[in-house]
Order: sequence, then structure tokens, then C-alpha cells
Amino acid sequence: MTDTVTGAAGATAAEAAGAVPTLDDVAREAGVSRSTASRVINGGARVSPAALTAVEDAIARLGYAPNRAARSLVTRRTESIALVVSEPDKRLLSDPFLSAVLVGVNEGLVGTELQLVLLLARADEAPGHLARYLRNGHVDGAIVVSHHREDRLERVDAVPVVFIGRPFGGAVTYLDVDNVEGGRIATRRLLAAGRRRVATITGPLDMTAAVDRLEGWRAELTAAGLPADAVAEGDFTVTGGVAAMERLLSDHPDLDAVFAASDLMAEGAMRVLAAAGWRVPQDVSVVGFDDLGGPERTSPRLTTVRNPVVELAAGATSTLLDLMAGGAPASRVFTPRLVEGASA
Repeated sequence: MTDTVTGAAGATAAEAAGAVPTLDDVAREAGVSRSTASRVINGGARVSPAALTAVEDAIARLGYAPNRAARSLVTRRTESIALVVSEPDKRLLSDPFLSAVLVGVNEGLVGTELQLVLLLARADEAPGHLARYLRNGHVDGAIVVSHHREDRLERVDAVPVVFIGRPFGGAVTYLDVDNVEGGRIATRRLLAAGRRRVATITGPLDMTAAVDRLEGWRAELTAAGLPADAVAEGDFTVTGGVAAMERLLSDHPDLDAVFAASDLMAEGAMRVLAAAGWRVPQDVSVVGFDDLGGPERTSPRLTTVRNPVVELAAGATSTLLDLMAGGAPASRVFTPRLVEGASA
């Protein structure tokens, strides 16, 4: 059967009666067959992109959740939680941020019998794949880290979910550092060093951490009456920092300072500056963000903004356990602080 989308059908009889929405309600709302709706809910195989979007939108509007009791005649619980990492596996092994998250989540699970399921994004997956896995009741709750705009994970309400990092939207629970203030702190430190042509290397701008740190940098420069046009997007990796710094030197050769939105990107930037004969901090001051071991790898030692990742992850795990026990949602934002090195 060919998947077709005929448009939303409006409020269902189940909605009107206040009943729990069913698979038939989802199919009717999405304007697709019951089998198509079922395929989407069970993995999205052999479903057109239009039908996939229509069904997922219907699920979000109706608040539909698969009947987990039907999956298990013995228990309604899996005794496991998921750590959802919206990055490829190679990042997990090389990124100190993600390593710190694992440490914090593990600390948060001490004293429980819950198993941790690690879910990683894959390059061949369609958007929403991880969200469908969570909706299908394979775990009792989830912690989401490194969230990107198109992941659709903020739509998941079949199980309790806590984000490490503010998501773009939705009534979701999260723990985060104040990234806007962190960007302001870093930029303020560069201005205090007498710098007046301050560039920035952002993270991926489909992530709120990158957007917020950019906002803080821009706000501080604007308040000082200085230009805020020297921007290069990176990807929170050393390689991304190298490429972004090369673009900045080409496009803005008058720069005298760089705020890199992660220590890994700052490390890459400093490699480029050294290769080009620029001295840090004599010619260019550099400030990073995270304080997760990166400052010790640079020469001079990197000045950075501390991101309390282990505390965030442990707190997110504790918050998730509270939600799973019926507690009320409670988001929390941590305060960043400057960690002095010798690069600014």
C-alpha cells in the first residue's frame, strides 16, 4: 500500500471524550492508514517522509504513547534508563564533555539497580529515530545530551525525559549552565585585557549552547560599543576550531582576541595561531569554554569558563529518578565562572 497523507482530521472522538488516544486515533489524525501509523511508531521503516512527519505530529498533538503493558505481561517497567547522545560514536570516545557526562550519570545511578542504555545517533538515521525508540517503551526514562534542533526529542512524553542543556522548545525538564552569561564572562575577560577586535568561534548553531554563548559574546561587545561581526562556526572539536580559526585569520586579519565556545576549539585555534606566527597572548588573547582538561593541553595554559558538566549530569540523573517516582518537574541553571590561565 502506498503511504499517503490526506491532512489532519481535527479532534478525534477519543479526544472529545477525554479517553486515552489509540493507534486508530493517531492514524485518523495524521490522515494515514493504521498500518502506516504502526510502522512509524515501530521504527519508521517503509514510510514516506510526508507520512512520517504527519504521524509524528499527530502523536505529539494527541499525546499518544504505546501500550507498554501489552509489551510485558509481567511488569510495566524495564528497570533501565537511556542516555541519548545525539552525536556519532567517535565523538563519545574523543570529547571530554561527553566523557564527563558519562561520569556524572554513573555517579547519579549509584545505589540503584537501574541499567544504563546508551543510544547514539547514526549518520544513516532519519530525524526522529531516537525519539521513536523512546516512545516505544524500551526504557523507563531518558537523559538527553548534545541535543540538536532537528532531533525531535523534546516531543517525547511517553517516558520521563531530562535534558542536559536547554532544548529549543517544549515543556521539558532540563539542567544547564547559563551559557549566555558564560559568553559574557569570556568576552568581558578579553576586553579587560585591552582587546578591541574580538572574534568568536561558535559551536554548531543548531544547538542552544552555541546560540547562547554567541548571544553573550555579542551582547558584551555591543554594550562596549565594539563591532561583533567576526564570527566563524565550528563544531566543538579541535578540527572544527582549526578550520574556523583559519577562516577568521583570512577574513579578519585585524583581530586581537578570540572567544572559542569550547576548549577543544580553542586548542585548534591556538594551533593555527602558532603556525601563523601569532603569539598568545601577546598578539592574540584566547578564552575557551568548559574546563574539562583542555587547558592543561595548551601552551600557554588556556583561560576558560567552567562548565560543571559532571554536576549537571549527576543532577539530571537525580532529577530523572524523581520524575520516574512521580515527582514534579524542576529545571535548574548553574552559574559559570572564569578559570584563569595564561592565554588572555
